[in-house]
Amino acid sequence: MAEDLYPIAILIDELKSEDVALRLNAIRRLSTIALALGPSRARDDLIPFLQESLDDEDEVLLALADELGKNFEDYLGGREYAHLLLGPLENLAAVEETLVRDKATESISKIVAVLTPDQTEQYAVPLLRKLSTGEWFTSRISSASLYAPIYPRASEASKEEIRRLYAAIAQDDTPMVRRAAAKHLGEFAKKLSKEHVLSDALAIYIRLSIDEQDSVRLLTVEDLIAIAEQMAPHQVKEHLLGSIRQTYQDKSWRVRYMVANTFVKLAEAVGPDIVRDELVAAYVMLLKDNEAEVRTAGAGQIPGFAKLIPPETILSRLLPYQSQHVRAALGGQITGLAPLLGKEATIEHLLPLFLHLLKDEFPDVRLNIISKLEQVNNVIGIDLLSQSLLPAIVDLAEDKQWRVRQAIIEYIPLLATQLGVSFFDEQLGSLCMSWLGDNVYSIREAATVNLKRLTDVFGPEWANNTIVPKVLQMGSHPNYLYRMTTVFAITTIAPSLSPEVIQGAVLQTVLTLVDDPIPNIRFNVAKSLEVLAATLLESGPMGQEVIQRTIVPVVETLKEDTDADVRYFASRALEHTLGLETIGR
Repeated sequence: MAEDLYPIAILIDELKSEDVALRLNAIRRLSTIALALGPSRARDDLIPFLQESLDDEDEVLLALADELGKNFEDYLGGREYAHLLLGPLENLAAVEETLVRDKATESISKIVAVLTPDQTEQYAVPLLRKLSTGEWFTSRISSASLYAPIYPRASEASKEEIRRLYAAIAQDDTPMVRRAAAKHLGEFAKKLSKEHVLSDALAIYIRLSIDEQDSVRLLTVEDLIAIAEQMAPHQVKEHLLGSIRQTYQDKSWRVRYMVANTFVKLAEAVGPDIVRDELVAAYVMLLKDNEAEVRTAGAGQIPGFAKLIPPETILSRLLPYQSQHVRAALGGQITGLAPLLGKEATIEHLLPLFLHLLKDEFPDVRLNIISKLEQVNNVIGIDLLSQSLLPAIVDLAEDKQWRVRQAIIEYIPLLATQLGVSFFDEQLGSLCMSWLGDNVYSIREAATVNLKRLTDVFGPEWANNTIVPKVLQMGSHPNYLYRMTTVFAITTIAPSLSPEVIQGAVLQTVLTLVDDPIPNIRFNVAKSLEVLAATLLESGPMGQEVIQRTIVPVVETLKEDTDADVRYFASRALEHTLGLETIGR
């Protein structure tokens, strides 16, 4: 007997400890303790003890609520004893801390799923009744999330009572309880028959949708969608049309924001007739809303909503808005309309707007448009897009916002792939080189990466004839930033160049910068020589000879530099270079 009680004794000692970590550890080992006790003692000793030991830190209570929902009934003897777990969890569902209550109701829902109909009637329904009518509002809040899992498993008589109980918490004096009722009404409505959706859920929704608290009303938008999904279109028009109008005209911007943010779901739920007759005008109102957040959320719904309405409605009703925030959101979404409109409508109506937004004074509008160019290209083709787009790209290449210039640079390789080498050299080659001299470091860095990606697209021979000479020419520029960019560019594109190109003018240009008066250039030369050596090593004995004869002596010289950073990077480069060269031999 003493051996049987040993785990309980340990648990009691640890749960009484002043050390929270020790108490938490004890809770985390509940399954092990229950296993050691066996099903009978776990039911008779462990569960009652846990039910009496709920005065603890929130962290410990949260762990307990979590552990009891992890198939703990298996340690009690199986599903027929699962109802014993409801006692401790009922108490946890009434505590003050929200996280503990939420975890407790989550575990209760798991346990309800394994109960028999008789157990549901005997234990789960009374638990729901007790929580729903509890003196403390915290228990009434927790009850709201339990209606959906318990209701389908209850008897018809209990179902009638459960519907009345839900109506009661929806009228609770405490706003937080009404918020909980509004939050879970949609889920509960999905468990009701169509008859009771009309007779019960609808009445509860209407009451909550006109609540004096906007924090309650905004949660009813999801309820509206859920209830509409349970109704036929004519029933939606008869019973919900007034509520739909009320939501997008609500005096609270937070409610209107919720409508705007879920507009596609709402439109899909109410049917095409109401979309055509009511929701297009409602959507236009949201796009013109006084609050920027509402307009932005509405604009984000454009592609999804556009699938539900004719193309001519898109063009005539949805696009002509000048709000800065709408244009920014529209810039990120407009290209999604191209596949919906088709090639001709896109060329006629969307492309002019697209080009107009590329010139927008608000940088986020231009950025969002640039990031989605490929979608338009897939519809109208690169030839037409490039003809329309190239002037805009040239303008954006000199945009005062460096993020816009960077976005254009990142798009160039894709454009180059589709345009072909001849067209690219003629129209965009000089533009790509000009970015190497930008005042912003991030742009110069992006420009060097761009050159490497272009080399991967067009090949090392193209790079040797087109970009390498221009890059090397910058190595003698009086402005040190240009010389620095030369080193960066060489270091970046070297792995994509042929060994012959590297051994020639590229290596010679780097060597001329060994004695540069700027220490930052000298230590970047050391880093560049390290990369060149790694690339040459792959070319075989000839490359190894160049490393030994040319690169190693220069790096050894840099190792004696007066600047500490130069010496550090030279030492590192020498170590790596010699290591590479030795491996090669």
